[in-house]
Amino acid sequence: MSANACLLCLEDEAGIAGRAATAAGLPLQVVERHRFPDGELRLRLPPALPPHVVLWRTLDHPNEKLVELLLIARSARAAGASWLGLVAPYLAYMRQDIAFQPGEVVSQRVVGGFLAELFDAVLTVDPHLHRVATLLEAVPLRDPALAVVLSGAPLLAALIAQHHTAPLLLGPDEESLQWVASAAQARGWDHAVCVKQRHGDRHVEIALPDVPVAGRAVVLLDDVASSGQTLVAATRLLLAAGATSVDVAVTHALFAGDAIERVRSSGARHVWSSDCIAHASNAVSIVPAVAAVLRGWAARD
Repeated sequence: MSANACLLCLEDEAGIAGRAATAAGLPLQVVERHRFPDGELRLRLPPALPPHVVLWRTLDHPNEKLVELLLIARSARAAGASWLGLVAPYLAYMRQDIAFQPGEVVSQRVVGGFLAELFDAVLTVDPHLHRVATLLEAVPLRDPALAVVLSGAPLLAALIAQHHTAPLLLGPDEESLQWVASAAQARGWDHAVCVKQRHGDRHVEIALPDVPVAGRAVVLLDDVASSGQTLVAATRLLLAAGATSVDVAVTHALFAGDAIERVRSSGARHVWSSDCIAHASNAVSIVPAVAAVLRGWAARD
């Protein structure tokens, strides 16, 4: 194992972080976490740290976790870390990349700048970038090579191929095209995207694309599932249009509240996700791909 680097995590992510640390040949250190009755946090890092430290923290339910990042990063520097990396398999606050109404906070710009101030490197998986083309634009790190984006789409495509020989890969909205296209084209599958009109967080209207779905196995592929409303609407329309089956594959399984139950109740047969966020639907792992990046980071001078 490298004596000059380690992987830090909090206890609730020790499982996946431990697997990544083992695969990368790095020691794992766990940050102790205590919550006071008033909601404040007490964190305890190892008393001494190597020069290269990577923190694993996926940013679902992000508000408190962003405070954790601030406290840990500043303290890690004081404890001997001269270089800090962040593995955030899910990167929050990427949706709001422009002000849609006067006075709206462009949260991507604020959070991205915050992360760039704390960390020398950031790795994430399928960030929800729309009008911003690259992670570096959202998180302006000093070294462009250290803004690393991995994708869950190839992993999910390999899983889909175990269940279907020639599925129709369908994105639930236009923003999903980048992931749907990359997964489908690599395997020669047909693909298309739906058209979505959102009227609120839980009220969406979907129109199916002008492609035949009757008699076909359809897989809905997207980067993230949160309320599940888009997936529910698309699944119902597809089954009504004669699809023989509808499965769902997402990189980030947020599935707030009863979302997963509603997706399944709509007629979706399988619901698959990556382990970027721990969830019962996890079916593929990002650990090998992340570990390969960690080995490169640990070898830096």
